[in-house]
Amino acid sequence: MNKLLELKNVSLTYYTLTDEIKAIESLSFYVNEGEFVSIIGPSGCGKTTVLSLIAGILTPTNGKIIFDGNQHNVNKEQLGYMLQKDQLFPWRTIEKNILLPLEIKKKVNKNSIDYANSLLDKYGLSGFKKKYPDQLSGGMRQRVALIRTLVFNPRLLLLDEPFSALDSQTRLQVCDDVYNIIKEQNKTTILVTHDISEAISMSDKIIVLTERPAQVKSIYKPVLDGATPLKRRESKNFGVYFEKIWKDLHK
Repeated sequence: MNKLLELKNVSLTYYTLTDEIKAIESLSFYVNEGEFVSIIGPSGCGKTTVLSLIAGILTPTNGKIIFDGNQHNVNKEQLGYMLQKDQLFPWRTIEKNILLPLEIKKKVNKNSIDYANSLLDKYGLSGFKKKYPDQLSGGMRQRVALIRTLVFNPRLLLLDEPFSALDSQTRLQVCDDVYNIIKEQNKTTILVTHDISEAISMSDKIIVLTERPAQVKSIYKPVLDGATPLKRRESKNFGVYFEKIWKDLHK
């Protein structure tokens, strides 16, 4: 497998008038093309900061971020970022919400509209494209948010706790939906989450961070039975990984 993204000894220090705060120190890991990677760590350790560095929102104090063999920030045309809240505009229809990134990039044309509609059709939302966000359930809104992220065909998806606002039952179903869409689209994905079970069930690789300043504490590559996150939770190895990661986070 080819490396799509690599962080090499990346550090980030915040400077104030009276102090300096090390947020990340000598962080190194890589993500292969087509891989689903989760980042998990103690609260406040800097998980979202890592996504901001990858996205080029923040610049590392030291170290290298290499994307597709080149040392530079990820090209925004190749990056999709999905946040905790769906951020759908309530005054725009579902169809108009999905087309918004294309409007911003001035890429609305017949091909892009056809592609957007094909995603809506494929993932069971074509009947809702003239509806407004408040007419959809929380789970459907998250599917819309993911399709909006995919509509300009990015190479790398960054997911910042996208299921945290959902109730537990809906969350399990939406995890399956989002996972299936991402795998069908063959997208390289980095998920930030505080949920151990979520990380284990969805990931090809799990990166566990230390407390701030964040470093890599351990890396796991779960081997589980089951084709979906929900089925993987039933795997006999699931509890083994859960216990290991729990100990990593609490010692």
